[in-house]
Order: sequence, then structure tokens, then C-alpha cells
Amino acid sequence: MNSRLTAARVLTRVLKDGQSMNAALDKAFRNPEAGKDKAFIQALCYGVCRQYHRLDFILNQLLHKPLKDSDVKALALIGLFQLKYMRVKPHAAVSETVLAARQKPWAKSLINAVLRAYLRDADNLENKADKNKSAAVSHPDWLIEQIEQDWPQQAAECLLENNRQPPMAGRVNLAQTSRVHYLTALSLQNIGAASVSFCPSAIILDKPVAVELLPGFGQGLISVQDSGAQLAAVLLDVQPGHRVLDVCAAPGGKTAHILESQPNLEELVAVDIDESRMQRIKENLHRLKLHASLIVGDAAKPEEWWDGKPFERILLDAPCSASGVIRRHPDIKLLRRAEDIKPLQVLQKNILHAVWPLLAAGGVLLYATCSVFKRENEQQIQAFLATHDNAVEWPIDAKWGTARPCGRQILTGESAMDGFYYARLRKA
Repeated sequence: MNSRLTAARVLTRVLKDGQSMNAALDKAFRNPEAGKDKAFIQALCYGVCRQYHRLDFILNQLLHKPLKDSDVKALALIGLFQLKYMRVKPHAAVSETVLAARQKPWAKSLINAVLRAYLRDADNLENKADKNKSAAVSHPDWLIEQIEQDWPQQAAECLLENNRQPPMAGRVNLAQTSRVHYLTALSLQNIGAASVSFCPSAIILDKPVAVELLPGFGQGLISVQDSGAQLAAVLLDVQPGHRVLDVCAAPGGKTAHILESQPNLEELVAVDIDESRMQRIKENLHRLKLHASLIVGDAAKPEEWWDGKPFERILLDAPCSASGVIRRHPDIKLLRRAEDIKPLQVLQKNILHAVWPLLAAGGVLLYATCSVFKRENEQQIQAFLATHDNAVEWPIDAKWGTARPCGRQILTGESAMDGFYYARLRKA
């Protein structure tokens, strides 16, 4: 099996069919032969998505007319990516990418010509790309404009961080071990890692490793989770005897962290609308030997699943643009559209208004997104507070992120975290 051809077919499913990268890769790796080159295929697919807008601009400079064949276009992008960003010898990158097109003889000569033309004129082509706004930072125009509008001072760094490979962060299960002990266990395996000062469970590895190489992974001592995502359980301030609701809970990382941080809950109820994603929560909880009441249901319609008993704590991990996790999911830059944001705002508002009555008097709701857009974050909370007399903000005093008029914002890359927003609301 040709790994470059496999990667091209994955990219076609993303670029043409609109599949997520995760879904497209999962389908590809069902073939055991593809699994042998898993790391290389992933590197090609994620790399092309990260640099798509730049690579596509350069490819168009090298073509007389646009390529209509999606697989061939994907192969051409893969070839350019290898030449620009990977440590593959140029002759190997060209010959192996051409070989991947062997089922279409006309495509072999085209790809060969394109890649050799790039090698001859790389400096000039890269200079042209630097002068094109979208190609220069490899983002779609609408996303650049939104980030620049919301964060004019930080936009350049935010766009740069979106194109970097993220660190591998872990959540130590403090119900089973201490972070110091776990770091020692990593050291004994020659895996370098450091603790995160503002989050008691978080560690960051010096370089990524396969999860099965993490000591105690199968026994639930460690989970892979960004440091920013781990702040949710800390901010929720769950106490013994509380009844907790986790809304839009899949894939279950925050659910598990809440249970690890407070084993003496009355109950944790996790709700998600997607039955297949609920399966991910079951798998995570099974590995960690944790229990929650799992409900497949629409968070905006709690009358269909709520038993009428209030919750002392609610975590609303709201559906959002995911603009804060682009470095982990670069296909977001290809799949998300400007017109998607307004419907997401409406959905966030509907869920927030729907679950607020489920909160007990004196209880706390934590609103969270993995977005850096103000419309989904502080403006959403400001609007909610303006229409709910019984809601008051419980300010977050922290050494991470930036205090906003409501809540606290983390921009992508700050303290090695993904982009997150948090706001705490207490029911008067």
C-alpha cells in the first residue's frame, strides 16, 4: 500500500466530502496495511491541513488551470508539503508522490512537472505566498478577519500558534497517585515531562509518545488532556454530596476529571445528543473505573430527560466554533465557515437558557468553550446576565488567561494551552 495515496484519499474526504480528519483517518486505518505507516500518514494529513491555504496558493501558481481531480490535487499538495516542510529528500518526495498516482498516467506527468517546477522556483513562489494575506498565515480570510477584529494586538501570535504542533499534555489521576510520583514514573521510562504550576493535575511532555507507553495508562493513572481543559474541574469547585450535571459531555475528559477530583458526589449526570460520542464517554469511564449516569438527549430540551431534581453544579461545555483548538484539529480551517458562527451562538444561548432552571439556588454553572471568538464567549455571558436577575458572575481570580468583562479568556498557545473561555455564574 502506498502511504502517500492513502493520505491523499484521507485529504479528499476532508476537502471534498467535508468529513472531519478524525473520521477520515479512522476509516483509513481500518486497513491493517495503512496502520504500518500510521505516523507518516498522519503527519502528511495534518501537515497539509495546517498549511493548506499556503500550499493551495503555490499550487495554483504552478498550474495553467485548476485541478478538478480531488485525489490528484491532494497528491500534489502532499508533494509540495514534503518539499517545503518535511525531512524527505527532494528526489524521494517527487518520485514517491508520482508513483502514488500510477493509476492515472496523465496525473504522473502533471505531478512530476509541478513538483520539479516548485524546486526550480521555490524562493520566488514562497515570496509570492508571503504577500498574499491568506497564504502568508495559512488561514481562510474570514477566520483571519474575525481573530484580528477580536484580538488586534494578539492576532499575529494567535494565527502563528494555530499552525504549530501542540504539546502533549496529560491529566494525572490524583485519586490514585500524586503528580510527583507520576513524574518520577515517567522519568524512569526516560519520558521527559514537567508540571503545570496553575493546574494541580496537569503535566506537559517534552515530546509526544504513544499513549500505551505512558506508565499506568491502562490502569487509569493518566489521561491525555490539554491543560486548559483541565481547568474546568478546578473552577467548578465540586463538593462532597453535590449532584453535578455535565452538559454536552462527550468525549468525557471533563466528566472523568470531575469524578477523579471529587469521588464523594451524590451523582454525576452526563448528557450528550450524539449516541456514538456517548460511547466515547463510556470507554473513558470504563478505563478509569469511574461511574456516571449517562443520558443521550438534547441539552436544549431538558424536559425530555431531566428528573426534576436540581443540581448544585452544572458544567456547560457549549458547542462552539472550536477556534481555540485549531492546532489540534487543523481541518477546522477547511471545514468551518463564517456563516456557521451565528447558528452556534443561537444554540449556545438556547442550551444556556434551558439548563439554568436545573441549577439549585446557590449553585454554580460553569460556561466553557474552546473558542477565541468574543461572540461565543464574553458577549454570550453578558447577554445572559442582562436577562436573568437571579444570575450573578462569580469572578475567576487566576494566573492564567486574561480577565474579560465577563469570564476569563485563554488564547491559543498561552502557557502552552489551547484556546478556552470560562465564566462562572452563581444562582442567587
